[in-house]
Amino acid sequence: MSLKLAVIGAGPAGYPAALTAARLGAEVSVIEPSALGGVCLNSGCIPSKSLLDAAHRFDAGKSLAALSQDGPAAPIPDWSKIRARQQAVTAKLTGGIGVLFRQARVEWIKAAASFLDEHTLRLQGQDGEKTLSFDSVIIASGTTAFVPPSLDKIRARVYDNSTIFGIERLPQTLTIVGGGVIGCEFATLMTSLGVHVHMVEMQPRLLPNMDESLSRVVLQNLQKRGVQFFFGKKAADARTESEQAVLILDDGTELRSDAVLAAIGRQCDLTSMHPENAGLSWTRKGLEGVNPHTLQIKEHIYAAGDVTGLSLLAHAASRQGEVAAANICGRPAEYNNDLIPSAVYTTPEIASVGLTRAQAQQRGLEARSRKAFLMANGRALTMDAPEGFIEIVSDKTSGKLLGASVAGPNASEIIGSFCVALTAGMTDEQLKKVVFPHPSVAESITDALNK
Repeated sequence: MSLKLAVIGAGPAGYPAALTAARLGAEVSVIEPSALGGVCLNSGCIPSKSLLDAAHRFDAGKSLAALSQDGPAAPIPDWSKIRARQQAVTAKLTGGIGVLFRQARVEWIKAAASFLDEHTLRLQGQDGEKTLSFDSVIIASGTTAFVPPSLDKIRARVYDNSTIFGIERLPQTLTIVGGGVIGCEFATLMTSLGVHVHMVEMQPRLLPNMDESLSRVVLQNLQKRGVQFFFGKKAADARTESEQAVLILDDGTELRSDAVLAAIGRQCDLTSMHPENAGLSWTRKGLEGVNPHTLQIKEHIYAAGDVTGLSLLAHAASRQGEVAAANICGRPAEYNNDLIPSAVYTTPEIASVGLTRAQAQQRGLEARSRKAFLMANGRALTMDAPEGFIEIVSDKTSGKLLGASVAGPNASEIIGSFCVALTAGMTDEQLKKVVFPHPSVAESITDALNK
């Protein structure tokens, strides 16, 4: 008899876990009350990248004037067309997951799950209530956007990173609360489409969880776009006035805008799942007691994705789902958070993987860093994109690669070379032997290593 696995959630952690387990011979049931693909596919990573692609195209269109005889008329963004394109991409990918489930004989139960005990779930869906028994379970239920109570008075005008995609028309002005990844990407998007943006960040700089040199590149570009920044400030109160949202900062500053985007993180809420009935505890950061390498909580209970508290990245969630499923099915596997890349799809893009020099030193490693700036890169200059750099961190004694940061065109793709190198345990001398095409931005990898 095959192992019966229940997977709670069909997002970027849940569906790879289900498909992996099915390939390894398990009988898999996925419990997901809404659409397949989770937040990432339906109202996160994929929709935002479709919108950002449209924004980049409008930016490129504006630059054509310098290369035209008379200067072309600036194209006017049509938000309804931009949204329709994004929705078509989402629908295609969501349907693809359904096909994969059918091919792998993975059962999708459209219901909400809660624990009755360590081996039984209560399922509540349109067809009523039933129970499901399992041998093992993977909790991959994700998180929800956090909106601070200070914005409650203007809640009708407040969007989060899920609901912003449903906005019917572009605002003339937008206040973004939070200077992290979501905030920076939407500041890029909205300014490209002609929206004036205010950004409020309680930390002294943008992207506080990334290397400061990367955040500085993003800051400089957003400043050129006219974004007004309010660092070291918090939203203390809010009101509606003359059809506008008025955000009151803790220093008394008042910001008026047509809409507000709350982009200050996500929170875990497992109240309705009753994990305590399975002997599990949790906080707003996620489930407690998750092994960061095997993703195991109890002998037969695993977690993957946001609920682990390890990472809020979709590709990290997918790897966690695969590792959890493999371990449940008797194929030992490990997850390594140090090998998970981060990418921010601003203009220019920024990306990183592994350790910064400061992080390496905190771990007692003697590290060195080398940097090549794109102002000397032929490909970047031909693209009118000299803003950026590639920085490489390695162990000073062994030469083993420890991490890398990239700012510039296609940084989210270039960082993949470092993901491979770090996973393979390469040294800087080994990476130096790799020949990159000319001209390419990736050539700056060799330039950095030759410093």
